[in-house]
Amino acid sequence: MNATPGRVADSTGNWVDGLAPGWTRPYLRLARFDRPIGAWLLLLPCWWSAGLAAIAAGAALPNLAHVALFFVGAFVMRGAGCTWNDIVDRDLDARVERTRSRPIPSGQVSVTQAAAFMVAQALVGLAVLLQFNRFAILTGIASLAIVAVYPFMKRITYWPQIVLGLAFSWGALMGWAAWFGRLDPPAYLLYAGSIAWVIGYDTIYAHQDREDDALVGVKSTALLFGERTKPMLVLFYVLAVALIAWAGYLAGGGVVFWLGLIAFAAHLGWQIRRLDTADPDNCLMVFKSDRDAGLILFAGMVLDTVVRNW
Repeated sequence: MNATPGRVADSTGNWVDGLAPGWTRPYLRLARFDRPIGAWLLLLPCWWSAGLAAIAAGAALPNLAHVALFFVGAFVMRGAGCTWNDIVDRDLDARVERTRSRPIPSGQVSVTQAAAFMVAQALVGLAVLLQFNRFAILTGIASLAIVAVYPFMKRITYWPQIVLGLAFSWGALMGWAAWFGRLDPPAYLLYAGSIAWVIGYDTIYAHQDREDDALVGVKSTALLFGERTKPMLVLFYVLAVALIAWAGYLAGGGVVFWLGLIAFAAHLGWQIRRLDTADPDNCLMVFKSDRDAGLILFAGMVLDTVVRNW
């Protein structure tokens, strides 16, 4: 598929292409504001952690200020991370059909301009982070090392999805740290469960590029699992649900939490049944549905706090 000039091949017809001023569009594409699904997937573990902390604290609702700050922080830091990823991967992106129209390999933005934009986004993220307590600030800063190394992992291991899971699940620690000023077993279990979830959904996403990745020498769990993808998804999704269940049990989750977790698990099961790894459009659709799965779980956490304090 050839993209319309100036557009990214796998993201056409969005608000950036149709409404944003022309000079801003390459930068908005660098930050993936034309494809916000990744920001949602970064945000959801933050919200889960805020919800779980509220359950453990016996509060009537999650801290709404934290919920809002996580929203802003997730979108800008996902943008900074994607910009870094595109700087590192610019030569690889130029050799892959789906990514060669991205701003850097297509010449819309220079590496220097991209780096300056990345720093600007990171500074906004820092301003958000500084609104939390000292322990949460240090916890957030610690995630940067994982973010920095992630783009290189696909060159050396068939398991880059594990490193992505470590990075994208970090928010599962942040909500708890922001509430309590420390980390406890429920937060670590939620983090582990989120990592398993990320490995699953990013394997689905990676199936879009399976053939190009094999040609250019990029590794992924999609290539590693191949025809065994669905059984492996069952393994990781079951692990995710079990670990999140353990976290909820230790935090004192009530009936509504468990109903939300069951609905979350059912959605993951639907994904596996619906998935056709030979169809890139199907893979993208199933991958995007993980936002809905995550929102279902968060809704269960929030409603659990509301019902128990009614």
